[in-house]
Amino acid sequence: MEKNEVGQKLREWLTSERIEFKEQNDPRAEIHFLIKYPLGENGHKFVVIIPKGRDLIAISSMTRVDGGQQDKMKQLMSDDSEEWKSWLHECRMQLIASGVDWGIHLGHGKEGRNGPLQAFNVSEPIWFDGLTKNEMMQTIRRLWLSKLGLIHEIKFAFGKGTGKPGPVDDWANKKQGRQRIGKPAPPKPKQVDIDDSMSFGEGFDPEDWI
Repeated sequence: MEKNEVGQKLREWLTSERIEFKEQNDPRAEIHFLIKYPLGENGHKFVVIIPKGRDLIAISSMTRVDGGQQDKMKQLMSDDSEEWKSWLHECRMQLIASGVDWGIHLGHGKEGRNGPLQAFNVSEPIWFDGLTKNEMMQTIRRLWLSKLGLIHEIKFAFGKGTGKPGPVDDWANKKQGRQRIGKPAPPKPKQVDIDDSMSFGEGFDPEDWI
């Protein structure tokens, strides 16, 4: 598919599937859509972008962890640090097994970034030569299921929480000017309804596709 066709095709495909989308002004991207999937009140927020100078679209979604759930994670860290490490390891393995790119944001403490789990993101690229409506929709669905699996894992282990998102230390540090040189700090993603809301590792950012 040629680059000048992609933006119009994305609009047509999203519209045909009745997926809500809003176009965003982004100087770093040819196209930047915010979409909600699946349909309904509890749809999750996704970003679909065509980075400038790239022959791909990148689809990503961020989830913030509830403040009450973070408190219970802190309690587990205090009561049984090995159990916490084991739980976090299983979460990483679950994300790896999902086959998507992912990243996690852990709380900052005296001994480094050990927890609690404060946010996580999933993303995948699709290069233009493999872009079809089916590939786009299957990618969105795969990302949704991968994050839904971790959301349910968190709720099973730490309860439903309070309904209010907890802090994300990595974002606070960016506000204080410690973001990567040459890249403006990205806006905070909209919260996913928790009653439903990297290459690999902690350092990955979906903006690396840009």
